[in-house]
Amino acid sequence: MSRYHRQILLPQIGEAGQQRLAESTVLLIGCGALGTVIADQLVRAGVGTLRICDRDVVETTNLQRQVLFVEADAAAGTPKAVAAAQRLARVNSTLQIEPYVVDVHSGNIEELIEGRDGTARASIILDGTDNADIRYLINDAAVKHGVPWVYGGAVGVGGRVMAIVPGVTPCLRCLFPDPPGAGELETCDTAGVLAPVAAVVASLQVVAAMKILLGHDVAEELVTLDLWQARLQTVSTSGGRRDDCPTCDRRDFSFLKRSASGTTALCGRDAIQILPATRTSLSADRVAARLATAGPVESTPHLVRCNLTESGLALTVFPDGRAIVKGTTDTAVARSIYARYVGS
Repeated sequence: MSRYHRQILLPQIGEAGQQRLAESTVLLIGCGALGTVIADQLVRAGVGTLRICDRDVVETTNLQRQVLFVEADAAAGTPKAVAAAQRLARVNSTLQIEPYVVDVHSGNIEELIEGRDGTARASIILDGTDNADIRYLINDAAVKHGVPWVYGGAVGVGGRVMAIVPGVTPCLRCLFPDPPGAGELETCDTAGVLAPVAAVVASLQVVAAMKILLGHDVAEELVTLDLWQARLQTVSTSGGRRDDCPTCDRRDFSFLKRSASGTTALCGRDAIQILPATRTSLSADRVAARLATAGPVESTPHLVRCNLTESGLALTVFPDGRAIVKGTTDTAVARSIYARYVGS
């Protein structure tokens, strides 16, 4: 416990609080600009188990703001969850860090909360994503399982943070009944993101998470900030719980019921992700052999990657059948590549 001495000195934490952190399990969904800062701070704070879930691989454009990664990770195309876990293990070797190279969706989020293969149930969920729809999925799963979660968003020079404790605070759908429509919100593709904004938003998320894990009351408020103007505002959400909320009140978890398959454009990547309709377990050797005639192939325990000579695209296939087609934003092209080299 000596490594946490300066933290234990804080009256808000103390030795008992430090022990509570050591006994906690955090599910972090997304390990990009927000997630890397969140993961780094939680590991240094001594949270006992950190379960990191991310679907993507490290690219050079990530290095401006995703603080756990280095150029070698981008050059190797290392999955973000794996690269983060490797770095964090060197920061604090006393903790349990569980990397999952997965796209979190309706078909797997509940088992990621409850734990796989005997792993611990999540004490809290941290939102490190850049996608509105998945936040509504997190909200459904968190309310259903009674697990607190902390929402965070960072785009451009601004951000937002809100802690949600099922049964105590308003949930996401109490305040925002439906996800924004296409084009309604700025994205990292259209507005960029200032790295310090992500760091501040993530830090506020970690403070909120620590309060919840330590048993302190959490403010019912939405925090918004414009870091360029050095402005931070809080809007009270007290009294915002709706008696007719489809999630809190009616427990109609519609986002959990949605199909987990389909195609998704990846933010800032000029790439399409394809998620198969049914779970599968692919043989890396078999996939690599099939791709060998299409171009140079790289195979690791976490993925098989091929630069497709004929089309100029790059195909990355993961063991669960998920794939990323880089070099196109055309879903029809991506699906055609997937069907040709992976299967229908």
